[in-house]
Amino acid sequence: MLLKTIFRVFLANTFAILLLASGGSTPAYAGSVGNPTATPVSSNASAEDPWWKHAVIYEIYPRSFQDSNGDGIGDLNGITARLDYLQGLGVNAIWLTPIYPSPQVDFGYDISNYEAIDPTYGTMADFDRLVAEAKKRNIRVIMDMVMNHTSDQNPWFVESRSSRDNPKRNWYVWRDGKGPGQPPNNWESGFGHSAWAYDAKTQQWYYHHFYPQQPDLNWNNPAVEKAMFNAVRFWLNRGVAGFRLDAITTLFEDPQLRDEKVLPGKNAFGDPNESGALQSILPPMHTVLRALRKVTDSYPGQRVLIGETYMSAQDLPTMYGKNDDELQLPMDLRVGFINKLDVAKFRKRISEAENDMHGNQPLFVFDNHDQIRSWNRYGDGIHDAAIARIVATMLLTTRSTALMYYGEELGMVTTPPKTRAEVQDPIGKIGWPKEKGRDGERTPMQWTPGKDAGFSTAAKTWLPVAPDYKLVNVQVESAQPDSLYFWYKKLIAMRHNNPALYGGDNIMLNTSDPNVLSYLRKNPEAGPSVLVAMNFTAQPRKISFDLKAQGITGTHARTLLQNGGVAEHVSLHHVKLPPFAVFIGEVQ
Repeated sequence: MLLKTIFRVFLANTFAILLLASGGSTPAYAGSVGNPTATPVSSNASAEDPWWKHAVIYEIYPRSFQDSNGDGIGDLNGITARLDYLQGLGVNAIWLTPIYPSPQVDFGYDISNYEAIDPTYGTMADFDRLVAEAKKRNIRVIMDMVMNHTSDQNPWFVESRSSRDNPKRNWYVWRDGKGPGQPPNNWESGFGHSAWAYDAKTQQWYYHHFYPQQPDLNWNNPAVEKAMFNAVRFWLNRGVAGFRLDAITTLFEDPQLRDEKVLPGKNAFGDPNESGALQSILPPMHTVLRALRKVTDSYPGQRVLIGETYMSAQDLPTMYGKNDDELQLPMDLRVGFINKLDVAKFRKRISEAENDMHGNQPLFVFDNHDQIRSWNRYGDGIHDAAIARIVATMLLTTRSTALMYYGEELGMVTTPPKTRAEVQDPIGKIGWPKEKGRDGERTPMQWTPGKDAGFSTAAKTWLPVAPDYKLVNVQVESAQPDSLYFWYKKLIAMRHNNPALYGGDNIMLNTSDPNVLSYLRKNPEAGPSVLVAMNFTAQPRKISFDLKAQGITGTHARTLLQNGGVAEHVSLHHVKLPPFAVFIGEVQ
């Protein structure tokens, strides 16, 4: 764990010099950035803080990270081989998307066995070695736990559908239809068309919030909870640091099976839009989360529960639990997926995360395996590289725990299929051409300018490597001091070592400015606070700061990091920001 580090021994400028002199490796601090057992930098953000509170978590899509055996698909041994890279970048934990046995209809999110490893990715021995090697580097391993549904090839469901009186029949949601050929109601799948599939053998319908091959579990049955919690214990016993809970808000559905409200328009699959209110965020979910939290809390080492929570500002705080006894880190996806550089929206949503979560720790995410990459969502086609630095700055200098996605630190782009025949993701096959699926954000990690970006030696990789790999890759960017890779690396190091960035409050500044997003990370100790300012426009901006209201009398700042023509020492009354520039400085 890289978060709990010793006092910041070097000033930021010294850090930058050492970083370049070392050829891109993390400088060897006494009690370096990679040491989780060292004394934290802040007395307020102290050893009493759980490790995840200040963490940088790195999502890995195993199929696409590193192929170690030449079959064109990434695997566990490939991840183990790249742990030194992750340690050097400064991450504290890796989240692996599902690696369980699966028919791979949804590339692992359709699980046929919760207590094994899919041979595509390796063996249980490979997994144990990954956990052990990660631990040596102070990196924790977080599993993806899919509790809403299983594969239709899971033995539980095979039994369930075998007859109406099978003991596992009630492990899933089975209902009679409204009439011949008619499903029980109008509910739609998140992946297109009806959320009900007909089983001719038993002449009933089963519910699937996602693909028909992903039948929903019936969480009203205590046997389901027992089986799933046993799977959780299986992995906790193998040393995982916690779980990212997939689709956790959809565990329960309206027991009366009332029709959803139909909204205007149609979705990408050509279906009528529906509210979805009867299929998500129902109260019994909280009972399950409290019980699950008791399980994880019974293990040593501060195990963490992370939720996939696409929720409103009103609903999100409830996911922590009334007594902070549910999720430690529900994802605040309202921040990273605004999808336009709107100062007012970012200011509002970051402030809500700071002030409206009842003191709980926010978790920000700008990229993941389900969404078009942030480079494409925020870029304007001209200033993309500068805008990517703004995105990184918001992720890594706010008070939130930070969740990255592989290749984000390089500026990897979304590369969607050009034809339907190329599509791997079933969503793209169902919704083509309006919905092209998620293949574009899952292309192989770009390591080198060599064959297939150093990802694989196979004749053909499971997805093609993005065309820009010869310039956008780890090898090339590690040799460029002004690369996006180094920007991330410096931000992460500052986040771990600067007391204000590590443990300070996040206070919005100049809140009427429509062009520049700025905030203060106020030092919880007597040392300097840190000012962060980002120009969201293509025009140069001049701004001024008066920090007396924050109890700060300093009128100058010393530059820690910037991508523009900002001087080393800046008067807070005259800060000049070039187009899409970032300025991070210690207030003197």
